[in-house]
Amino acid sequence: MPEYRALRAKHSLLELCRTPELAAEVTLQPVRRIALDAAIIFSDLLLPLEPMGLPFDFVKGDGPVVSTPLRTEADIDRLRPIEPREAFAPVLEAIRMVRPELDVPLIGFVGAPFTLASYAIEGGHSSNYAHAKELMYQRPDAWHRLCGKLATMAADYLKAQVEAGVQAVQVFDSWVGALAPADYQEFVQPHVRAIFEALAHLDVPTIHFGTGTAMLLELQRDAGGDVIGVDWRVPLDQAWARIGDRAVQGNLEPALLLAPRDRLLARADDVLRRAGGRAGHVFNLGHGILPSTPLAHVQALTDHVHERGRN
Repeated sequence: MPEYRALRAKHSLLELCRTPELAAEVTLQPVRRIALDAAIIFSDLLLPLEPMGLPFDFVKGDGPVVSTPLRTEADIDRLRPIEPREAFAPVLEAIRMVRPELDVPLIGFVGAPFTLASYAIEGGHSSNYAHAKELMYQRPDAWHRLCGKLATMAADYLKAQVEAGVQAVQVFDSWVGALAPADYQEFVQPHVRAIFEALAHLDVPTIHFGTGTAMLLELQRDAGGDVIGVDWRVPLDQAWARIGDRAVQGNLEPALLLAPRDRLLARADDVLRRAGGRAGHVFNLGHGILPSTPLAHVQALTDHVHERGRN
């Protein structure tokens, strides 16, 4: 969006996240221009790492880079517990600022333990997660200590977001598709389940999102979440049959927003056809929107989905 790029020309991504007025503005920008049914607070998955003792920055061409990645058990033991109302005060203030401006619900979010642990251990993006998996396999006790710390932080952070005013919460496990089902069940599922169990009393909808999860859907469902995210690598109807009685979110391929409009809308219709008008489908992309996406295509897609939903 041009208005977002104008802000990015003046401010770093972390400045936008850490300045409540700017984070609130970026949260509202897409809602003003696109017929969305919800907003999501503008922030970043990695924000919790710094107050826990792992400073990071965004490096052009490389994305997020953790300056001192976790490599030893002593590194893990040095991670600090945090008080979310202090550590995330700018995010919580942005939530309080945004709520009165919205006519649609506001979603809060946090990174899941595997994704955050992988960033912390690898130091940034990875193609094979070798360091993270080495810790997982060679020192499972240390891995579970790390993920336990991250799960506690995630639950506390989401509770603070709900207190500040979000009306639904989402747990993002963007990298979890790198795991075999047996590894997910042993090393990840207990910690994700702990997050959702800690949120059960809050009476807000919870969304469990991951990518590359075609082989993990049943395990994700069992870990928790009122809504299970489905990416574009598995047809929605097949995924929903495996997930069972939960709601689902998805699952349009984000790159289709770069396609000609007739192809884009035809594929959206296929997602809707597979949903079959069943209650509990949140139409969404299967992952994040690509920066080169034309705004007009997003507007056309949302208008089209709304029109089909009325018919």
